[in-house]
Amino acid sequence: MNEQEFVRQAEGLKARLYRTALLYLGSDSAAVDAVDEAVYKGFLARKKLREPQFFATWLTRILINVCNQELRRRKRETAVEELPETAAEEFDALPLKEAVERLPQDIRAVIVLRYFTGLTLAETARALDVPPGTVSTRQRKGLSLLRLTLEEDDT
Repeated sequence: MNEQEFVRQAEGLKARLYRTALLYLGSDSAAVDAVDEAVYKGFLARKKLREPQFFATWLTRILINVCNQELRRRKRETAVEELPETAAEEFDALPLKEAVERLPQDIRAVIVLRYFTGLTLAETARALDVPPGTVSTRQRKGLSLLRLTLEEDDT
């Protein structure tokens, strides 16, 4: 894949990648940084992409790895209070976001990719490197957990 083709396809995916990173990381600035890092890493590794039709899945997988790396780094750091960002405050107040954040990591990844990023079941399986049946099972379990959590919040 040449540089121009990479840039063209990456630009078309930036909004979807940003939404995914925002749901993983929870802040605008961290999401922007993660997308930039993922695009940069993808650009450096663009010649390793074997099948160009899977570019979106490939770049999403890179983004997931960057987000997971950031989450691991955060766990190692001591907790420091940050000033909330106005856009993140409004989004953080949503019960659905809170419920998604409470899901186990493997189930949350499936829910974020399927419903907030818009990947198909097969694309999600490729992005997470798990069988489609596993994605389907995690999706059902995640939806059940979300339903229970949101019903509890309503009462």
